[in-house]
Amino acid sequence: MTVATNDLRQLRRDIRARRAALSPAHRIAAAQQVAARLQALSAIPKAGYVAGYWAVDGEMPLHVWQLSLPADCIYCLPVLGDDALLRFAPWRSGDALVANRFGIPEPDVATSSLLEPADLAAIVMPLVAFDAACNRVGMGGGWYDRSLAGLSDRTPRPLLVGAAYELQRVDALTPAEWDIPLDAVCTESDTYLATA
Repeated sequence: MTVATNDLRQLRRDIRARRAALSPAHRIAAAQQVAARLQALSAIPKAGYVAGYWAVDGEMPLHVWQLSLPADCIYCLPVLGDDALLRFAPWRSGDALVANRFGIPEPDVATSSLLEPADLAAIVMPLVAFDAACNRVGMGGGWYDRSLAGLSDRTPRPLLVGAAYELQRVDALTPAEWDIPLDAVCTESDTYLATA
């Protein structure tokens, strides 16, 4: 299906329902397959700060990937700012977490220790829907698009990758002018690369 902007509310509802219906066994297997696909990306960094996310609402979990990162990679989680932008904090299992305004766990760190998106080597982000050209539809808050908007002219910039279940793929999305395209999307059954 080709999805226009005015159909996004229904698309989000439909895909979230389909994602919620996945069995625990499928979720576990998919997380392992996505971790392997992320590791196999030729552009994935072997060192530096790499961001993931805390999976909620049936999103693709990243714990398998996090645990398999090279020793020189530092895993980070997003932190929602009062200015409606994301920043990132290094996090390891066992580090303190607090619930943000949406109830999503995020590292409990001082604002002064947060990293800007430009400080990262890669950002793996959740999504609700995507197409084979690596256009992404998120939850609708615009957090990632606003936070990554300044990176488009930056060289180098972080590798931007979506993590999703294959059932989240649609035929085509019509991106808005503010949408930030991804470099790749990894699912349990395929890796999609953006074309230049």
